This record gives sequence, C-alpha cells and structure tokens, in this order.
Amino acid sequence: MILSDKTIRELLSNGELGIDPLEDIQIQPASVDVRLGNSFSVIKSGNNILKMDTPIEYYSLTADTFLLLPKQFVLATTIEYFRLPDNLTAFVEGRSSLGRLGLFIQNAGWVDPGFEGEITLELFNASDHAIELCAGRRVGQLVFAQMDCKAEKPYRGKYQGQRTAMGSRIQLDYEV
Repeated sequence: MILSDKTIRELLSNGELGIDPLEDIQIQPASVDVRLGNSFSVIKSGNNILKMDTPIEYYSLTADTFLLLPKQFVLATTIEYFRLPDNLTAFVEGRSSLGRLGLFIQNAGWVDPGFEGEITLELFNASDHAIELCAGRRVGQLVFAQMDCKAEKPYRGKYQGQRTAMGSRIQLDYEV
C-alpha cells in the first residue's frame, strides 16, 4: 500500500519514520520531495575497465553547483537523511521536469526497509547539452509503501549510514 501524506506525517510525528531536514512543503499527496545535496563523486579517469571484484576509485567534491556534461555520469546525494522502519520501503522517482531535459535520476530505484542514510543518486545526462545541477533543488521524490509485516532481515548493509555520494562497494558483495 502506498502511503498518503496523512500517514507520512503521522509516521514522522511519532518517530517511526525519520527524514532530516524536512520542510512540510516537501510532503506531497503520496510522496516526499528530495533535494539535491552538495556532494558529488565521479569515477576517476584511467579506470578503463571497471571490475566488480576491485574497489573503484572516485574523485569526490563538495560544491553548490555541478556542471554535468553531455553523456556524463555522476553520483550525487540527497540533502535529506532518511531512517526507514523495518516495515516500510520506498521507491525513488526522478522529476519529470528534469527528465525532459535529458537528466536520468536513479538510485537502483529502491530503498530497503531498515535503511538509514542519505540516498546516493546516480545521475546521467542523456542530452547533447550540459546541465547545471544546483544543490538544494528538488530532484525527485520518495514514494513509501507499507509492507505486510516487518522484514525478517532488514537492511544493515554496506551503505548503511552513508552521508555522502557513496561510490560502489560491489567488491564487498558475496556471490554464491
């Protein structure tokens, strides 16, 4: 079940859901707007082959604006720090107005129950024009869904507690 603005406010009020900082205007009828933070990470040049069993090197910076060049990929973060209970999940959706500029916004699209941290966003400029990214601007929204019960194994993974545009840690995955 998708949560309404009323239910989101109740969960925030009783402390079950945590979003900080949050302005009331960010709460929409069935979502919460997320804003672009000022932390960006780009894969360092010279990494011609990215291997899934080797740490990837990133160049990270803090800036109020970032010029995303045509066909460029960058990691960014939300201003908001989230704390989801073990019975709530969320979907990350980009803003249509930005998609119409050619900006693809993703974070693998899903936030697991039990996740805590800023959300790292994967941004790709699919257009032939540079796009200026500005910290503080709304870039997407989280749509929350109630699970039928608490997760038996809520998220406690390698990105728990992140507070920056966190690069891939795929080399830490255990493959069967």
